[in-house]
Amino acid sequence: MRPVRFVALGDSLTEGVGDPVGSGWRGWAALLAPSLAEDRERVRFTNLAVSGAQTRDVLERQTPAALELRPDLVSVVIGVNDTLRRTFDINAVAARLDRVYASFAHQGATLLTACLPDPGAMLRLPDALASPLARRQRAVNTVVHALSDRYGALHLHAADGSWTTDRTLWSADRLHPCERGHRQFAVRCHALLSEAGRATGRPPSPEPEFPAPTRTASLVWLATAGTGWVVRRCGDLLPQLLRLAADELHHGVRGTRARLDVHASSAVTAALAALPGPTP
Repeated sequence: MRPVRFVALGDSLTEGVGDPVGSGWRGWAALLAPSLAEDRERVRFTNLAVSGAQTRDVLERQTPAALELRPDLVSVVIGVNDTLRRTFDINAVAARLDRVYASFAHQGATLLTACLPDPGAMLRLPDALASPLARRQRAVNTVVHALSDRYGALHLHAADGSWTTDRTLWSADRLHPCERGHRQFAVRCHALLSEAGRATGRPPSPEPEFPAPTRTASLVWLATAGTGWVVRRCGDLLPQLLRLAADELHHGVRGTRARLDVHASSAVTAALAALPGPTP
């Protein structure tokens, strides 16, 4: 019987950061993979996700490698790192994701996508700093929603609700799920796939396999690797973010912050309208 080929694309979330096993990471995609078939030995899983990846990396590096594997199922969960760069451009994000989704849709693969919470809220930044990041993440999520509809993807809504408010699902850095969070993500993806007839195995267990890190261990990790991750991902954004925060405060004083939302929404509409083919 033909194996089920599952390829995962994305960044640190899909790489598995926050769910350590041995000397590496496991993560939601690896937890999901065995549940795709009744006989888990039939599943061929490849994880191409890389910490720090942006939509450009998925398009230029991960997608060609994945297409060669001719997956039956491909997950594309990406975009947060784009919002943490001073070069953020929703037009470029939309164009790249459209090309990625189209490539796999034309090959006949089932697409699995997800929208994600904004990092400012997860980090509990002051409103003037969090709002610009939230606006960017909403823009990315809107694009992902539209393109998921266009290409018939199975889409997981993971930007709000208990997924973001339950602190037991998140690591000490507040940006990556812990093992319990990765398992919840995998369980929710399995439910989507099962409903669509794309997963026939038992769902992943929602219960952690390993004890949760102690508070001391979490703080040590946050002070070393976790802090380093944040600095590497958004260090070049800080000067621009401070300018965006100043603009946020300025509009707040004048009572015109709604204009910022309207401008962002218009930019997303224009980005989607500029894509080839029917407007998503």
